[in-house]
Amino acid sequence: MEPIVSLKPLLALLAALIGAILVMLAGRYPNLREAWSLIAAVVMFSLIVSMVPVILAGQTMVYQLFQILPGVSVTLRVDAFSLVFALAASFLWILTVFYSAGYMRGLQEHAQTRFNTCFALALFGAMGVAFADNLFTLYLFYEIVSIGTYPLVAHHQDRDGYEGGRKYMVYLIAAAKGLVLPAMILIYVLTGTLDFADNISSGILPDNANALLVTVLYALCIIGFAKNGLMPLHGWLPGAMVAPTPVSALLHAVAVVKVGVFCTTRVMLYVFGVDIMDELSLGIITAYFVSFTILVASIIALSKDDLKARLAYSTVSQLAYIILGVALLTPMAIEGGLIHIVNHAFAKITLFFCAGAIYVAAHKKKISEMGGLGRIMPFTFGAFAIASLSMIGVPPVAGFVTKWYLLIGSLDAAQVGIILVLMVSTMLNVAYFAPITYHAFFGKPPAGETRVAGIREAPLVMVVPIMIAALISVIIGIYPNFMMQFVKMVTG
Repeated sequence: MEPIVSLKPLLALLAALIGAILVMLAGRYPNLREAWSLIAAVVMFSLIVSMVPVILAGQTMVYQLFQILPGVSVTLRVDAFSLVFALAASFLWILTVFYSAGYMRGLQEHAQTRFNTCFALALFGAMGVAFADNLFTLYLFYEIVSIGTYPLVAHHQDRDGYEGGRKYMVYLIAAAKGLVLPAMILIYVLTGTLDFADNISSGILPDNANALLVTVLYALCIIGFAKNGLMPLHGWLPGAMVAPTPVSALLHAVAVVKVGVFCTTRVMLYVFGVDIMDELSLGIITAYFVSFTILVASIIALSKDDLKARLAYSTVSQLAYIILGVALLTPMAIEGGLIHIVNHAFAKITLFFCAGAIYVAAHKKKISEMGGLGRIMPFTFGAFAIASLSMIGVPPVAGFVTKWYLLIGSLDAAQVGIILVLMVSTMLNVAYFAPITYHAFFGKPPAGETRVAGIREAPLVMVVPIMIAALISVIIGIYPNFMMQFVKMVTG
């Protein structure tokens, strides 16, 4: 079936880009600035939703901006895989606009215009990645995300902010330029094109390609897309936690790390393909490689008393589930991995939103200082509990769907070792999430500290997005079929 040429993918990107410009121009007028952010987010989400019927009908939408060389162009394509990421990220941008307004104003943060402008630019880059039709376009927008989010990481403009921002740029841009760019050039030399394959089976590499060369190219891509948070190139992610909490939510749930795993899995499936990965045993090697990240990051999370640091290492671990599922190469496992892009997004943004609300309301960052806070902030900590259950994989919250598919997929692949990894990691999830909720609701304040009577829930403009995100985690856990239909279209 021939793809449909449509301006809609470009318009969705322009909604964020034009929104960024309008936010910058409205800098002296806070209400107008945030109104433009909201309008841009709603327009982008509406355009993406309008593409759903076309994709569900089995068609794809494309729009070529320009061609550089034969087989190398800047072209946008919307398919089922694109919408898995795009629908979640664009909807969560709407929630984040409201939440950010309450957070940034509540703490009277500086440079709010720059913050909102860069936020919109990050979504522009993320949607470009989602809609990339080829490896060149993917790489281009991947770099735009890196550059656009640096001011967000270094937002506080202090020593920690600059250090976190420096690490962020060195890890991400150096890895992309030093590893992905050479791989991309070699792939073009081998194939004469950078266009993604039409399905996940064959990939684009020739059948007679040297096995060692293919393996090296594969390793360069997997490691080079360092936004995926895989160890050992994960250090930028905890370092970026010096940024304001809405930025952490953007990094972990909406854009940056999801861009990393999206790029990684898109290349695994549509450049290398299931057949060649299976033939060269690249899939199972990758599965055990990322299993190390899943377990070690969870163990490190256990040692962190700072809430955002614990959530950061949780993200490192949870992202690896996505790549693990794809690496197992069975349909159920691939579906479990890809649906975790959505399931993790809603749960993790809830957790970071809660961390920000706790800081705004009580100025607490450390878990050990949150004893009894759940009785004062029941909505915030109730949402935190729901999102934690999703991360653990407890029904009926969304994370259960992920782990169910991953377990079945592991059985289909006859990988008992991976099943053990999933079981151990789930116990570790319980170990670093459950005590937070228990301590908040049933614990006591730190010794010598009494609760200030004025502490209460964060502003409504923050609590409402938290509750919506938590509720959606439950809804997509009970009714997963809407998003699963896109995932199943990927596996055929």
